[in-house]
Amino acid sequence: MITKTLSRYFAMRFLGSVIGSFIGVVALAAMIDYVELMRRGEEWPNATAWLLAKISVYRVPQLAERIMPFSVLVGAMSSYLTLSRRNELIVARAAGVSAWQFLAPAVIAAFVFGTVATTVYNPVAAILHERSKRLEADMQGDNLSALQQSTTGFWVRQKSDNGAVIINASTSREQGAQLGGVSIYILGTSGNFQQRIEAKSAALQDGYWQLEDARIYSPGKPPDLEPNYKLPTNLTLEQVRESFATPETVPFWQLPSYIELADRAGLLAAGYRLQYQQLLARPFLLAAMVLLAASVSLRFFRFGGVQKMVLSGISAGFLVFVLSKITEDMSKPTFCRRSRRRGFP
Repeated sequence: MITKTLSRYFAMRFLGSVIGSFIGVVALAAMIDYVELMRRGEEWPNATAWLLAKISVYRVPQLAERIMPFSVLVGAMSSYLTLSRRNELIVARAAGVSAWQFLAPAVIAAFVFGTVATTVYNPVAAILHERSKRLEADMQGDNLSALQQSTTGFWVRQKSDNGAVIINASTSREQGAQLGGVSIYILGTSGNFQQRIEAKSAALQDGYWQLEDARIYSPGKPPDLEPNYKLPTNLTLEQVRESFATPETVPFWQLPSYIELADRAGLLAAGYRLQYQQLLARPFLLAAMVLLAASVSLRFFRFGGVQKMVLSGISAGFLVFVLSKITEDMSKPTFCRRSRRRGFP
């Protein structure tokens, strides 16, 4: 009975500390993101303070999701340092409770916390992030210039018997089905330039791209304005997703179906697979963060050296976060690899 009572007590202290740390991280991320949006919103014609705040609120859940392991690390360290400073851990050890007995509740709580974050929090964060991209695209309006975005954003090349078409988009929504800030370069069969099309948005339909507010530039001719223009395409939604999709906006429960569709189309879907495996591993990662926090925060205060241990724990957690991010970026298909598969020089 004593062990069960202590286990509940340690688990509640751990959860309270982690939740408090997570709320603090969310508040800090919200303020930083809102300030950054205010800076960028100066160039957007339809931006208002309310809409920018709404976009920030929609973006923050996913930002907080990325630094959730670091929040668990800080929360666990804070919890164990408080218990150690109040000599509660010493009393527990004197009562015959082993270190694994008061670590187990925190590890289990972190695993459950990670499971809820993957199965419940992630779908909500993904849906809200997709909404933020829609609002951001609406506020940008016609402000995006194709020349300004010609070397950034998302790229894809489609080939046909009549030549090739290179598509560049500054923003992508609905996994590539809706594009914003579109620039299209049409080449002939011999590779010679024929036309350039700039459009506010593009929607993938069955066999064509539906362009809105298109401006068609041809050599030796004045620009031709088309409110609605259909550009033929032989690309399917699965092929478009490989270049334009953002796996972070796909809810956890929908990732298996996206991977299956990509496999049927003969595509790699590396981004979706990586995102799915990361979400599956999240409960284990959070549990590992608790063990890492315990290894640097269970030292008794009277022995000294606590500050160095805490600093080493934070450094180790930050190193794990950076290495995981680098590994994630290196595992994603690059533009060059996609371009070579489509015959881009």
